[in-house]
Amino acid sequence: MLTADRAARMLEAQTFADCAKLLVDCGYEDMTGLGAAGVDAALSSRRAGLFAEIENLVPDKELVELFRLKYDYHNAKTVLKAEAMGSDPLRLMSVSGRVAPEKLKSDWDEERTSELPKALGEAMVEAGSTLARTANPQLADFDLDRACFAEMKAIADRLGSAFISGYVRLLIDAANLKAVVRTARMHKSADFLSDVLVRGATDIGRLAGADGDALGAVFAHTPLEKAAERGGEAMSGGSMTAFERACDNAINDYIRGAKLLSYGPEVVVAYLAAMENEITAVRMILTGSLAGVSAETIRERLRDLYA
Repeated sequence: MLTADRAARMLEAQTFADCAKLLVDCGYEDMTGLGAAGVDAALSSRRAGLFAEIENLVPDKELVELFRLKYDYHNAKTVLKAEAMGSDPLRLMSVSGRVAPEKLKSDWDEERTSELPKALGEAMVEAGSTLARTANPQLADFDLDRACFAEMKAIADRLGSAFISGYVRLLIDAANLKAVVRTARMHKSADFLSDVLVRGATDIGRLAGADGDALGAVFAHTPLEKAAERGGEAMSGGSMTAFERACDNAINDYIRGAKLLSYGPEVVVAYLAAMENEITAVRMILTGSLAGVSAETIRERLRDLYA
């Protein structure tokens, strides 16, 4: 896996080619001759390949579905928005989901959502109805986000691991914490926030009424305590970058707990979460290098690595 030391060497590389070469020893393809679109495609392919490889190794495929399904919901959002705009969604769809992009699109176009995973098909119908009724794609996105987290929670419950259930609850809490802060910064109403918040973790009633000073108390003695404090600062004009980085690092700190385990489903989930975070970091470094973004600016946005 990519270590913090190797990531630092990538940031210090004089050229994009030098930066990309440092990844080859970590199992990445040689991306020295690629542009931004090529880098994105190569990393998306690596993630899809990783999912397929682990899926063939583990006895319970739901361990990988826990990660795949969010790309299905991303694709669902893309299909609905493209339909409303009269555009082709395929180039923006991910190959990392459970359903091939072409099939998801054709099943929706031909009203065969019953052939999709049940929760996904039902959520697309609901989101499509919301979009048709309100012409507001953001509200349709909220329908799909709630369904995505509900499906993740259902999978975690079936897997029966306290660690995995805690991981999903933490993802929901982090998403809700970000929603509270962004809603405050945009001066949106309490009704808007109520539409955004996802049930399944910390009581959303406590979150909905929390101001900047109260956020830290809501998440006191939890993995998100420090992130909530940063969130309170962001609500008053502080750095959103520092806040969102703290949220993501809290999740990374949580999955590091699996390093104490030698085997079991927790190890698989921690590895997949760590690799997703790594691929995101690699994309940030490589595209930043291509665009001439300073190493310091990229470093400020990087999340902590697992390795």
